[in-house]
Amino acid sequence: MVERYFNGIQPHINIEKEEIEAEIAFLPGAPERAFEIAKNFSSYEKVTEQREFVTYKGDIEGKNVCVTSTGIGCPSAAIVVEELANCGVKTFIRVGTTGAIQEGIELGDVIIPEATVRDDGTTKEYVGAEYPAVANSEVTSALVKSAEEVKVKEEKGIGFHVGMIRTNDAFYGAPDFERIVKRYRKLGVLSFEMECAAVFTVARLRGLKAGAVLGVVGNIVTKEHVYGDKEYENKANTAVENAIRVAVGAVKYL
Repeated sequence: MVERYFNGIQPHINIEKEEIEAEIAFLPGAPERAFEIAKNFSSYEKVTEQREFVTYKGDIEGKNVCVTSTGIGCPSAAIVVEELANCGVKTFIRVGTTGAIQEGIELGDVIIPEATVRDDGTTKEYVGAEYPAVANSEVTSALVKSAEEVKVKEEKGIGFHVGMIRTNDAFYGAPDFERIVKRYRKLGVLSFEMECAAVFTVARLRGLKAGAVLGVVGNIVTKEHVYGDKEYENKANTAVENAIRVAVGAVKYL
């Protein structure tokens, strides 16, 4: 097994502990979204860029924070959690997107997962399938408080939903995708995404805290999605903006 606790420069994110000195990290998938999050810091500075991993550091509410993009999927998300943990990060907030599978969840809403179904391959390399991928209750509570605050401040507010999601590896789905969707709808799962299982599982195994807030950019049931439709693209941008605002606003509760 590869050594987990690298000293010095972390091999993938290309950061040393002394470079960030952050206890809270935001984890978007897209590199460009890392900058969109950093712009909400009281001050920010780009630290490094390597592969899909772009990192900024700064502060919010007097707390040192950073943001590192993870790319797509659990393998790279797990790497980022491991290496930021080696740099001293204690709390992780995934800020991503998701596709809803329940009616009543609209594009632009956000979902705050309490836990996720581990239908990925990466976390099975870490621990058996019986081990749950559960968000930290303190982080989840902070995100809910922030979402409630954002909802009160905005004229229209935002719709937010709290519950169970599913993490899987294949964006384009399996041949029996409709059956899979039907099954998880009946189980009350809110949406599908591709990173939370790794973030929650790796953080918990290392004795750290993790949570997530996900902007809804599609609804598999209503057939709404962001691709090729300007109206939906605008709603998708709103979803990402809402997720970022909720994530950043949660810091003062942590």
